[in-house]
Amino acid sequence: MNNMEPVSRYDDQRENMVSQLRNRICDDRVLAAMSKVARHQFVPPEKLVLAYDDTPLPIGSGQTISQPYIVALMSSALELTGQEKVLEIGTGSGYQAAVLAELAAQVITVERLPDMAARAQSVLQTLGYHNIDVKIAEEELGWKKNAPYDAILVAAAAPEVPKSLLDQLNTGGRMVIPVGSRHQQELLKVIKGHDDIEVRSLGGCRFVSLIGRQAWEES
Repeated sequence: MNNMEPVSRYDDQRENMVSQLRNRICDDRVLAAMSKVARHQFVPPEKLVLAYDDTPLPIGSGQTISQPYIVALMSSALELTGQEKVLEIGTGSGYQAAVLAELAAQVITVERLPDMAARAQSVLQTLGYHNIDVKIAEEELGWKKNAPYDAILVAAAAPEVPKSLLDQLNTGGRMVIPVGSRHQQELLKVIKGHDDIEVRSLGGCRFVSLIGRQAWEES
């Protein structure tokens, strides 16, 4: 990454982004986190001019950095108070992990592409995030070694809610996950009760495919 430029250069752009998000997102903690996290540090140099536009951006290897509105929506749906241990599936650029790190005590983030995981880890370390642990994905979805989690954010689309991830979620915990086909999904908030699962729709979305057991095979 060659875009480690002074954050102050992008302050106005970032605050304008957050101001626009405020029209659709009412979670002050999430908005404060997104005011703090420098999204331009996570995008490729050729996309810097678009860093604070409300749009997803390609980051290489067929992956994207999510639209800021979707990052805010998913983060808000987890209802984080600052004490939680959170699992993220699909590190990508590391931007979503950074936002979560502003909102929770600990973030475990899992990425299946080693080069992408290494880049994200480098940026996150440079920006001073010490409560994020980047892992290389194993065959089973999630990161069972550190389970259970208070919240799980899945930044890739599955054909259904994977049981293996539900098993890694604490009772009372929240999961946000896009579910549907490879081309169009519905963003779901899943709340794990003692004896049942509550599912709420947060609207339509489009994510890259979640690859692994209980998800999609690599095409």
